[in-house]
Amino acid sequence: MLRVILCLCALILPAAALANDWDALKRPGAIGLMRHALAPGTGDPAAFDLDDCTTQRNLDARGRDQARAMGAALRARGLTFDVVWTSQWCRCVDTAALLDVGSVVPEPALNSFFQERGRAQQQTTDTLRKLDAWSGERLLLVTHQVNITALTSIFPQSGEIIVVERIGNGLVVTGQILIDP
Repeated sequence: MLRVILCLCALILPAAALANDWDALKRPGAIGLMRHALAPGTGDPAAFDLDDCTTQRNLDARGRDQARAMGAALRARGLTFDVVWTSQWCRCVDTAALLDVGSVVPEPALNSFFQERGRAQQQTTDTLRKLDAWSGERLLLVTHQVNITALTSIFPQSGEIIVVERIGNGLVVTGQILIDP
């Protein structure tokens, strides 16, 4: 069902209409799904430890600048969030903090499953359940490419926000926002 909704959305909304659609994020019910800012490399090192940022792939200077610039652009448009849910990976937590657009709350359902693809369905289901339970006004999620792709079928760039709305059992993409690093 989710893929059908996303496919229908792609037919209705041309790609140009989705690019840097700040207004999409202002609509009631809009949710931002942001891929963490630039963090060179792919995946995480073999010695990865969730509690030790020195063992993880982290934001570089351009990634930190990208996160700050995206936060400034959001605030300049009056966009702040009740809460920013984030993956527990340091590159996501750091992106969320540097945005400075709302309280940052780690959410394990947003953790990467890049190296454990078998967790994809459960984490995607958990994320959709969390979104169903959300009763606030404005929400931003900072997570990973694989998580966003599983939710939307879109492969976001580093630092890109995919704007969605929850409709029925799925998400409908209503906009995309990117500030180049």
